[in-house]
Amino acid sequence: LGMFSERKFPVPWGHVAAKAWGPSEGHPVLCMHGWLDNANTFDKLIPLLPRDYYYVAMDFSGHGLSSHRPAGSPYHFLDYVTDVRRVVAALQWRRFTLMGHSMGGSVAAMFCFLYPEMVDKLILLENVGFLLAPEETEAWRKSKRRVIDRLLSLEAKQQIPKARSPKAALQRLLEANRHLTAEGGAILLQRGATETPAG
Repeated sequence: LGMFSERKFPVPWGHVAAKAWGPSEGHPVLCMHGWLDNANTFDKLIPLLPRDYYYVAMDFSGHGLSSHRPAGSPYHFLDYVTDVRRVVAALQWRRFTLMGHSMGGSVAAMFCFLYPEMVDKLILLENVGFLLAPEETEAWRKSKRRVIDRLLSLEAKQQIPKARSPKAALQRLLEANRHLTAEGGAILLQRGATETPAG
């Protein structure tokens, strides 16, 4: 398992990079590095592990060869969990093992808590996992999972903006904002729309 291949997964601000070892048809294992580390964390460990698994070690956003988030964007644990969700969607994995070191272990445990149906095993290296007060767990799980699922659904539906005539653009704005008058809508469109050769 010394040989690896480089992988890249598109995200709205660029890409998430990863390294992969083993047969792609093997049981999938997603490996997550610690704070300020990168996928090379696993270079010495992977060759010691069973050979019939497919190991993918991702670089979290802003780490290793992955794109940084836009300037001024925070790096919260839930954002890393969302990156994991994007990567496994791109890989089309339905059920897999998570292995996380340090901060990556916290992200892995949080992912496991939010998407238990997707994870068959959780391996934590130098990490205690993810802990919540018992009375908060169900509400937290539902709300955070809804946030991630909605975001990824919106990203999947993103299209090139449609060109409309000024009249059609005004009509669309008024339909979406019933409280606006035609005059108010026209004023907002002066600054809220961009003229292109198509409309």
